[in-house]
Order: sequence, then structure tokens, then C-alpha cells
Amino acid sequence: QVQLVESGGGLVQAGGSLRLSCAASGSILSMNGMGWYRQAPGKQRELVARITSVGITNYADFVKGRFTISRDNAKNTMYLQMNSLQSEDTAVYYCKMTTWGRDYWGQGTQVTVSS
Repeated sequence: QVQLVESGGGLVQAGGSLRLSCAASGSILSMNGMGWYRQAPGKQRELVARITSVGITNYADFVKGRFTISRDNAKNTMYLQMNSLQSEDTAVYYCKMTTWGRDYWGQGTQVTVSS
């Protein structure tokens, strides 16, 4: 089993920044993929960014140039630095890890951007 715990969400004004963290624990293969997803009210969950265990990244077009995904494999922790936040970024942000051929999700952290 794998447990994922997100933190760092909150309320921020438009143009501000937040840094999300996702700490993983449990039975984790060294080769795994991690990612951030978000879900706004009334919308489907969507990919924000993902990163492989060797640091290859992929971003959704709507966050390119504003968000940066990173990870510390020694700490089994993934981060999402979010800059230039917009009201459209308001959502619950979830982290996901794929390991042992399965997907694991965190409980989510709320990000609210006020305009």
C-alpha cells in the first residue's frame, strides 16, 4: 500500500504564489511516476503536471510557464510551485503516484484564488 498526503493549499490573491507538497509513504518502487491533478467544482479532474522518477516532466498547456513540478526522491516527496495564480486555478489539487502497476491518490488540498 501507498499513502499520499498533500499539503500547502490555501487562499491566495490573483497573481500570488503557492507551493504544494505531496509526501508518499509505504511500498514504493524506485521507478514510479507522480503527478498533480486538479478538479474544479462541476468539472472533471484534469492533469496539471507529471514527473517521472528520473525527472522528465510534462505540463498541461494552461500552466506552462507558471507552474513547476519537482520531486525529491530521497524524501519521496513531490512539489508543485504555482506562480501567477489566476481565479481559474481554483480547484482541489490531488497528487497521484503510479507504482507496482497501480494508481494511488491523495486526499486533495484546496487552492482558492481570489480575484
